[in-house]
Amino acid sequence: MAEAEKGQGAPKIIRPQPGPQTQFLASPADIAIYGGAAGGGKTWALLMEPLRHVANPEFGAVFFRRTLVQVRNEGGLWDESEKLYPDLRASPRSAPDLQWKFPSGCTVSFAHLEHDKTVLNWQGSQIPLLCFDELTHFSAKQFWYMVSRNRSMSGVRPYIRATCNPDADSWVAEFIAWWINPDTGFAIPERAGVLRWFVRIGDKIIWADRPEELAGYTAPDENGDEKPIPPKSVTFIPAKLSDNRALMAADPGYVANLMALPTVERERLLGGNWKIRPAAGLLFKRGWCEVVDAVPAKIVRWMRGWDLAGTPKTEGNDPDATAGTKIGLLADGRYIVADHVSNFLSPSGVETLIKNTASADGREVHISLPQDPGQAGKSQVQNLVKLLAGYTARATPESGDKEMRFRPFSAQAEAGNVLVLRGQWNERWFSALEGFPEAAHDDDADSTSRAFNALLDRSRFTLANVS
Repeated sequence: MAEAEKGQGAPKIIRPQPGPQTQFLASPADIAIYGGAAGGGKTWALLMEPLRHVANPEFGAVFFRRTLVQVRNEGGLWDESEKLYPDLRASPRSAPDLQWKFPSGCTVSFAHLEHDKTVLNWQGSQIPLLCFDELTHFSAKQFWYMVSRNRSMSGVRPYIRATCNPDADSWVAEFIAWWINPDTGFAIPERAGVLRWFVRIGDKIIWADRPEELAGYTAPDENGDEKPIPPKSVTFIPAKLSDNRALMAADPGYVANLMALPTVERERLLGGNWKIRPAAGLLFKRGWCEVVDAVPAKIVRWMRGWDLAGTPKTEGNDPDATAGTKIGLLADGRYIVADHVSNFLSPSGVETLIKNTASADGREVHISLPQDPGQAGKSQVQNLVKLLAGYTARATPESGDKEMRFRPFSAQAEAGNVLVLRGQWNERWFSALEGFPEAAHDDDADSTSRAFNALLDRSRFTLANVS
């Protein structure tokens, strides 16, 4: 978000906010990356970048998100551009693609790169300004291919601007490593906005503090003669929520939303930590939960989630177990984990465990089963649904990675909203969740995630088989 002023009878003035947003827009770097935390005004800074060239009829910019849905999302690139570009008399176009055209003829387009091969749609393009929103969502292959499309006949030196949030496992983390403290994971303040230079040969990047240090690196030109490779300059400018005074004033509760995130996501999106990863004890601690001796009154609904396996445990093998977790939603909005079962069983033993557990739970407990891809997975759940005639059951494919599926439960547990019914199963369940995701097995965490997420998703829960 930028600052806007408008006096009576005067035109609206839109300017970047003092601090990192201004620094980003003033950077002379060939590639400038702006990010480090949520709410730092990154999207608006990106949208303002092409405005300096809108009087140039030969100029064009393209904004990329990984998917078209992300481009169109509420509060996303296209939505925010509708609050800015009409003030400069730009005309929107929504088909065949999303684009703004300014009176001079200058264009700003919005596109996606959902798959690596999507970059081939841009073969032969010349794009003076490339803008990537959430750079960590793109693969290195996509980025470097599009760098080759960063060319200009408009009189504007081609350049690239990008925003991102921290992701310790992304290629971007390695690319901007010089600007990040390797011990803390936070940006080094005195390096913010400092330019470094590089040449890229194959997949290898050679860095230098000054461009002349790279003069010895050459490549053949169109005539086969060895010529110096022109180095490119890069900088990283960190941003944090407190830098965005406009957002803090408009939505003072946003910081509370970030504080409610699980530890890893909170450190990334609020603190701007580029080194933190999910590790044992970060996504769950038993001390977050209150152990109770009885289920509170007024249970709104129950859900039993399963993670399926079909291999008995024998000497020399260490398979996952079949695990089932029962979670209830309380009338006050809290949750209770009331039971957890786990065993290493053959396929027929799995069926018996699920049927007997359903009988013990009662028909008021809904059942959520995972469906593996392929015909074998479909056949398995069809048999289980027939087995569970008389119970409310549904089978759905898993979506997203295991850590992502576990985070909603993790957030509620960390906030103190999860009770646990005292039982012999407690210690095993606590230990398994505290070891997730680094432990050798994740069946207990997976069944917990499935139960919790299915409980929240009851609005779309349909009866798979009811007698």
